[in-house]
Amino acid sequence: MSSSTPLIALKGVSFQHADESVTANKLDFELYSGQSVAISGINGSGKSTLLSLIMGLRSVSSGEVYLFGHSCRTEADFSRFRTRIGMVFQDPDDQLFCPTVIEDVCFGPLNQGLTRTDAIVRARKILKQLNVSHLENKITYQLSGGQKRVVALASVLAMKPEILLLDEPTNDLDPENTRRLIDILRELSLPMILICHDANICAQLVNKEYQLTQGTMVALP
Repeated sequence: MSSSTPLIALKGVSFQHADESVTANKLDFELYSGQSVAISGINGSGKSTLLSLIMGLRSVSSGEVYLFGHSCRTEADFSRFRTRIGMVFQDPDDQLFCPTVIEDVCFGPLNQGLTRTDAIVRARKILKQLNVSHLENKITYQLSGGQKRVVALASVLAMKPEILLLDEPTNDLDPENTRRLIDILRELSLPMILICHDANICAQLVNKEYQLTQGTMVALP
């Protein structure tokens, strides 16, 4: 793939919900290597839905989604690239489904073909990096909201993604863990799309900001 080819591209993408509300209206968007962008917008403007369209979890009404330079229309198309894109959902309960934390963090690496031993080594390394090694054997559903959010991030980072899609990643985090998360994301220096309303966090993590309004993306100064 050429360095001038966007990692993610939406071309003329439209999406309409069953209630006829519009998330995307002939929307164009591109994310390139080295870019980190933030998307803001009022509640219900479709920010989370937009990430789902990128991942193929919802189907566009019209237009094209391109991942790593390839047009993606079918489930088979999207499945080729999902392991290369790490998405942290707005609600971690949508992402965590194994009985214990270590099993959840190991799940992705095991699906990538790692042995159980290697998957555990990688999972423990990520949990240590996120300062939550003490949660390794905890029952996932018994965690606090903030703990679940960190574990959801760990489960994504354990797959060594090339791009991050983060939907309100600091929700439910205390100030200390928020600072830790920001530091880690800066160290990773991965291309990312960040759904966020906190100007301070955006200033530390992204180099371009957009607002999603009435189905269109407007670049902010």
